[in-house]
Amino acid sequence: MMKEERNDWTKVYYKTLKELETMIDVQKQVKNMMKIVEEANTTMMEMEGSILKASNNNWVITTMNITVVSEDLRYLIQSNMEN
Repeated sequence: MMKEERNDWTKVYYKTLKELETMIDVQKQVKNMMKIVEEANTTMMEMEGSILKASNNNWVITTMNITVVSEDLRYLIQSNMEN
């Protein structure tokens, strides 16, 4: 009877150990996924910053081009009016 009972407890012990190992493995996987998510989030934020910076640069360049064209047109109109 004692041997059978001890075998049952041994089975429970090893089963519990396996379950603990499985939980630890899952925790490690979740931790690794969190690292990957953090890296992806950082990359996305950097990309967003680059896109916004490019957008602002394009806006400035477009505004400058419009100003130059406007000044050129004004100059042409004044030149034609004087002649």
